[in-house]
Parts: sequence; structure tokens; C-alpha cells
Amino acid sequence: MKNRMNFLFIATCLSLSCCVSDEDGTPDSGQGSTITIPTTGFNTPTSYDGMTLVWEDNFDGNALNEANWTHEVGNGQNGWGNNELQYYRPQNTTLQQGNLIITAKKESFGGKEYTSSRIITKDKKQFRYGRIDIRAVLPKGQGIWPALWMLGSNFSTVGWPACGEIDIMEMVGGQGRENTVHGTVHWEHDGSRAEFGGNYKLSSGTFSDEFHVFSIVWDAQSIRWLVDNKQYHVIDTQPAQLDEFRRNFFFIFNVAVGGNWPGSPDATSTYPQHMIVDFVRVFQSN
Repeated sequence: MKNRMNFLFIATCLSLSCCVSDEDGTPDSGQGSTITIPTTGFNTPTSYDGMTLVWEDNFDGNALNEANWTHEVGNGQNGWGNNELQYYRPQNTTLQQGNLIITAKKESFGGKEYTSSRIITKDKKQFRYGRIDIRAVLPKGQGIWPALWMLGSNFSTVGWPACGEIDIMEMVGGQGRENTVHGTVHWEHDGSRAEFGGNYKLSSGTFSDEFHVFSIVWDAQSIRWLVDNKQYHVIDTQPAQLDEFRRNFFFIFNVAVGGNWPGSPDATSTYPQHMIVDFVRVFQSN
């Protein structure tokens, strides 16, 4: 995400239904039609030479695994530091057919006109270095902002950007932008925020059409970004000013609505919108 809040709102993960409502306008009761899951797209192996699979979540079962994830609830501070328009609710997270589904809806709740979900592994799962693969289908439309990203585990003590941030994947919808994803790092440089990013554009179609795999390969020297196993960006993290990226990080998955980067929804935007995640896997060197 482009800018950050000063603190995280942590809430207890609630029991979730395995079905997602496709109705607009009223808070989800937990009953509704299921989502069509694409059957095509890229996939990656369950093993790599010289590496061990140290953690994965395949989102099996009927409820989010509370040993891995916690929900963040509300609108944060100044729209999570980005003037986002949604209210995050646990009810917008469901599991279906071995997939995590985060649903953004146009509905009034908590003083906001949109709802969505944001889940984190803070204080539960943290990692330093390795290859991370996340297989997902992205939402679409003006104002939508899905993100698969990480924050430094010392966030609560040093704040942002001193904790460091690794954006594995961000996409901003609308205006023909759904064919491009962004990979970025943010850190503190001499008391100010610094960032370095790149992007990957599909040759045809959009990231809402089928599954793609968003990856980073991260070690003490560099972070490399890949889409469907094709590298598109790299940063040398050896300078002392980038020491943040030699520490532990936790995951954040969310779908924002509106905000400084994508802009607000407009008459072309349709809801509900879904980010569908098949798996997240972390491999580390033997």
C-alpha cells in the first residue's frame, strides 16, 4: 500500500460462513450464493530444489484458521493512512472450495458506504527470507485496490516506515489498469519515507480473468518480484539503510475501496468484487 497508518486495529477473528452473499446494499447475513471460481490459470510447484516448504495455508475447511490469521476491523486512522472508503469486517471473508475469498461490497456499515476485509498474520506467523508464492484472482473496477503484502514484525514498536514494507502484489482498478500489478518496498531513509517499485503488465486479458501466481524471492542481498515465475523487478537490499529487510515480516491480505492511489469508485464500478486466493506458500533454503 502506498501510505501507512500509524497503528493497527486488531480484532478477534469471528466465525465465518463458507458462502458469500452477492447482494448489494445490506450487511451480509452470511447466507447467499457461492462465487464462481476460475478453473484456469498459472500454478507453481509444491517444492523447489534446495528449499523446504516451511509454511502454507491452502484455505481448506469452512473458516479461516485462527492459528494463522487475525481480522483487522474498522476504517483505521484516516482510512488506514490512505483515505480509503471501506469498513473492514470479518463477515466479508469466507472460504469456498479451498479458496480464501475477500469480498468488497457497496453497503452502508460503520459510517462507511463500502465494506471489505483485511487479515493479518501478526504475532502468529512471521518470516525472514525465502520464496513466497501466492496464487490469486483479483477483483476489478474503478476504485478497487487489492493487496498481498508484508510489514516488519517490529511495526508496533518502531512504526511505519521504519519497520519496512514489502508489497508482493498491488493492483489499482479502473481506467484500463487491471492488466498491471505492482511490487514495491517502503523503508525509512534518514528520517523520511523511501520507496522503490516496479510493475508487470499482462500481454492480454486482466488479472481478474484467471489465477496468477505472485511471488518474491528474498534473501539477505536482494528481493526479486515475479508473476507466473517471470521476474520483473529487483532491489539490492545490502545497503545499511535497507536493514529493515533483514528482519522478520508478517502477511497482510486485503481489498481496499477508494483511496489516494486508485481514486474513488464511479458509475462504472460494480459490486460485489472478490479477491480469490488459492494458497500462500513460504519456502526457505535448506
